[in-house]
Amino acid sequence: MNDDAPLARSPEIADNGAGRAGPAPAAAADAAKKPRRRVSAKAAAKAIEQRIGHTFADQSLLATAFTHVSALKSTRHRAESYQRLEFLGDHVLGLIVSEMLYRAFPKADEGELSKRLADLVRKETCADVAKSLGLHEAIKLGTVGAGVGDRLRKSVLGDICEAVIGAVFLDGGYAAAAEFVAANWTERMRKPLRPLRDAKTVLQEWAQGQGLPTPVYREIERTGPHHDPQFRVAVELPGHAPAEGVGGSKRAAEKVAALAMLKQEGVPSGHNDG
Repeated sequence: MNDDAPLARSPEIADNGAGRAGPAPAAAADAAKKPRRRVSAKAAAKAIEQRIGHTFADQSLLATAFTHVSALKSTRHRAESYQRLEFLGDHVLGLIVSEMLYRAFPKADEGELSKRLADLVRKETCADVAKSLGLHEAIKLGTVGAGVGDRLRKSVLGDICEAVIGAVFLDGGYAAAAEFVAANWTERMRKPLRPLRDAKTVLQEWAQGQGLPTPVYREIERTGPHHDPQFRVAVELPGHAPAEGVGGSKRAAEKVAALAMLKQEGVPSGHNDG
């Protein structure tokens, strides 16, 4: 019997008739022929393209759009992550949505259009689009723990969406990017305009109405790795117990803290923090 064990260890095992497992020749031959990882990578890219609705002529753009800085060998090569594409996509999205709003709401004034634009291009909306398309499954992260990785994927969903828009724009031009945005933003655009005051604004207005000074926000703690920090912030007002909030940025944590104080004081928030 040949002891070439690596070839014989196929996932498909045949019974040799004596109750002992032996190699299945056909399966072993197929395994040797197939470059499985390469086919799998192509299939994964194809699946993402189908979700996006665009076939990339330049596959490197697609790969870069999903590469988080933590996946790079060196942070000195940050340009190889999705950050540049995110920057571009953010501005492309703003232009496309502005045009969509201009055409869809011919009687709306500048103020209404601006409010609608702000709501549609915010990170939370982009993250919702990315989640609905299952784009989080393709994010490339570095060697981070499973728990941190899950949290990181959620925190960068909006960035990934904008990077994809930037990649589609570079690969297929404005028309291709506009097609992607129209497919994923038109229904959202038609929804009634929501109030855009966030919890910080509501809290400040309430404090002023009570004759109190502007709320003070203080960072209490920062935890987590550099590429995925978590901030704990307290908001303070004279004569009232402080409230705390946690978020992936100081601004996000401040919003959570403000909302916590509003609830604590029984003040209707009327906010739109997503």
